[in-house]
Amino acid sequence: MLNSANRTISLILGIIAIGYLVLSFRLPAYPYVPVDSDVVPITLSLILLFLSIVLFFQKDNHKRDTKLPNGEVKVILTVMGFVLVYIILLEMLGFFLTTALFIFINSWYLGYKKWLSNVIVSLCVPLFIYLLFNAFLQIQLPKGILPF
Repeated sequence: MLNSANRTISLILGIIAIGYLVLSFRLPAYPYVPVDSDVVPITLSLILLFLSIVLFFQKDNHKRDTKLPNGEVKVILTVMGFVLVYIILLEMLGFFLTTALFIFINSWYLGYKKWLSNVIVSLCVPLFIYLLFNAFLQIQLPKGILPF
């Protein structure tokens, strides 16, 4: 049954998706909001579950080398470190500032050196997401040190 990497990975992702879905349904409901806090996590877990099912039935025709080069392992661990720092700073600095810094630093580290377009994207993406969540979905994101 688990004779391919796709099936093994899909089962692991399916278990994670089901666990995330169960935890999402346990989020408390808020009485006076049009979109409750569990909508985004439930949607993401259903998408992950669907994609893991698709991956399970997909043919694995390619022979892959399972060893990563040493440089790639360093890059993956560094990006995971960036994610950990992002999680730690999210409540203190707020969503907008933390996300802008995360996108800028991560893009720069992964090799995108055009700083002007990197700054524009790093500011526009979190601003759009912040406005979408606050104005349209009426879901409050961490404000942090900024007044909005």
